[in-house]
Parts: sequence; structure tokens; C-alpha cells
Amino acid sequence: MITQRPKGTQDWYGDNMHKRAIIQEEAKKLCKTFNVKQVITPVFEHTVLFQRGVGETTDVVQKEMYTFTDKGNRSITLKPEGTAGAIRAYLENNMYAESGPTKLFYFTPAFRYEQPQSGRLRQHHQFGIEFIGSKSPLAEVELITLLTNFLENLGLKKVKLHINSIGCSNCRAEYNKALVAFLEKNEDKLCPTCKERMKKNPLRVIDCKVDACKEIVKDAPRTIEYLDDECKEHFEQLKMLLDSLEIDYEVDTGIVRGLDYYTKTVFEVVNEEGFTLCGGGRYDNLIKEIDGKQDIPAVGFGIGIERIIYFLEKEGVELVPPAPVDLYVGILGAEAKVEAYKIVANLRKEGVIVETDYMDRSVKAQMKYANKIGAKNTVIIGENEIKEGKANIKNMDSHEQTEVQLSEIVEYFK
Repeated sequence: MITQRPKGTQDWYGDNMHKRAIIQEEAKKLCKTFNVKQVITPVFEHTVLFQRGVGETTDVVQKEMYTFTDKGNRSITLKPEGTAGAIRAYLENNMYAESGPTKLFYFTPAFRYEQPQSGRLRQHHQFGIEFIGSKSPLAEVELITLLTNFLENLGLKKVKLHINSIGCSNCRAEYNKALVAFLEKNEDKLCPTCKERMKKNPLRVIDCKVDACKEIVKDAPRTIEYLDDECKEHFEQLKMLLDSLEIDYEVDTGIVRGLDYYTKTVFEVVNEEGFTLCGGGRYDNLIKEIDGKQDIPAVGFGIGIERIIYFLEKEGVELVPPAPVDLYVGILGAEAKVEAYKIVANLRKEGVIVETDYMDRSVKAQMKYANKIGAKNTVIIGENEIKEGKANIKNMDSHEQTEVQLSEIVEYFK
């Protein structure tokens, strides 16, 4: 081999690929019932989209983006998250001109240059939803309902919804004053990054993962204490709606999320160890930040597929196994290949899962292979079967054999 896959990436095949397919199918099924339409956006965007949309003071923009200059001397970035690209598509394609709200979902690769960890790689994959056009807390409830249904349908039980409100720009200004005043008293104990954050975006300090900073901010003022009347009412309505739907949640004032575009509601789904599976929230200012004109509210979430698989394995949840091979068609002799493969092709047209021999194995080796792949039934077709127009189908569990006309094999498996 001349090379290996880059650090922080993985190949998808076998059991993991099967799990990913089930997760995506379950997501698609739920989005259909919630009338959420799929959108696909480019893997790369102009860098300015993430600088303006995600926020220049975030770790994502400052440290983690894969950015390069293309042959046209344009700054291009592999997308680190799905929201900014989906909103750019919403604006550029004039989706706002249609009757609102607009509800979009996507599966997308996301690229972040960070230390790989369980359930998070440098190239990971997100399932995300953006609900655009509504200021009502019902929009958050819609997404949280879909999300909780999704996780329940997959079989995850040891997870819980955590919610918080970080307010709007008005109440955030008052909060930032109080937070900076607190941080200044402890500035000498903050990490170098947080000393810089304190000046540019103090809310980011609350989200720091350095132990010393985490210890300091335990006693820091919380956004929920500085909400204005509108933001407070929005959060109270959200809690009331969640209560009415009997959706279990915990108010967690430590959640601020790592991207600058969030306003009011933020939420995460975490396990018993505090490991985050999913994050999202409201971002009423993002569209205006990107567009410069329109002031359209929105809310969304993103959930990593690798993290879902990690959580499923951690809880020991078994997903539906792959559909078994219905029939293995063994071929005896070169003369039988054409007729045997015609039968294979006709069965597949009817949706029957069929395998056959492509390796010129002996009949014994073919039957051994059929057993290895878990074929439910086998049939051997050779010169005699073709002459007589019939063959024996063997059930691999009961070992019973049934004589069937070759012309009726397709009908037998319908």
C-alpha cells in the first residue's frame, strides 16, 4: 500500500455501513411525517460564509476549518457544519418567497481539524434540520419532538434533553457586562484562549473545556438570570409546551453552544456521563448576518451519525440486522450458467435477494459459501435440471427440499 486513510477519517462498510443506512432511513421517515424536505448543499463554500455565519471568534473558525485557496485565488472552506450552507441555499434560491415556514433536512459530511475522539472524527457526518420563518417556541418544540421520536425509535434510552436560554442581543449586552466583571476578577487563572475570548466574546468562556476555566465559571453569572421579558416569556412557553407533551428535560444553565449564531433557546441531548450526542437551538440573527437585509427567525439542530452509532454501541442497542439472502443459486457446469443467471435476473426483478457463483467454485464450495452468507434457501442448477425443467429448493434451516419447476421459481418466492 502506498498510503493509508488520513487521521480522523474512516471507511464505511459492513456493519457500520448498515447501521448508518438504518439511521438515515429512520431520519428520512420521520422527516416525511413532519413534512420536512431534503436539501443538499456543496461540500465546500466560500470561507466568508462561515466567518460571518459561524462567527470569527469561535474555535471552529479560528482553529478547526479546512481552508484553502483555489485556482481562481478564492478562499474556500470544507464545511465544518451544516446550518450556514443550508441557510445560504435558502437565501440564494429564494425559498423565502414561498409560503412559510420552510423546513429542511440534510445529511452532510462536516470537516473539523481537531483531535479525533469517540464518535467525532475530522470528517464526520451530520443529520440536521433547519426550521425557518417562525418566532414561536412551537418551532423548537417541533424539532425537539422529532428529535426525541428519532432517538426513541432507534432504541436509545440513557439520554436526556438539556435546555437553556442565552437570550437575545438586548439582554446579552447586560449579561456580558456582568460576566466580564466576574471574569476580570479571575483573569489571571484563565487559560490564554479565554483571556482573549473575554475581550471579544465573553460567552465563549462558559463553554471552555479547560479544567481551570470550568472551575472558575461554575460561579459565573448565568444568561437565564438576565433575560428580558420577551426572552423570559419565550423560554417559559417552551417549558410549558414540553411539559404538556411529557418530554423530559433539564434546565442546564451551562449550555451556551459553541457557535455565535445562537439566540434564545439552546439545547443538547446528553447521556448519563454528560457526553453530548446532539446540539441545536434558535438563531434569529443568522439570516440577516448572511444576507445583510432580511430578518427571518430560524431554529435547528445537528446530530452526528458517528456519535449515534457510538451511543447505540455504548447502550448495547441492536439495530435490525441486514435482510438475509433469500436464495443462493448454485451452478453446476459451464452449460448451466446462462439459464441459471436468467433465473437470478428474473428473481431480482421481483425484489428477491439472490446470490450466485461468480468464482467458478465447486458445488461443495458454493454450498459452503451459501451457508457462510446466511442464505435462507439454496438451489443447484446444472445440465440435468435444465433438461428436466425442474430443481430442488433446499431450506437451509429445516433442510427440507421442495421440487419446483424452473419456470415457477420466481412465483415460488413471491
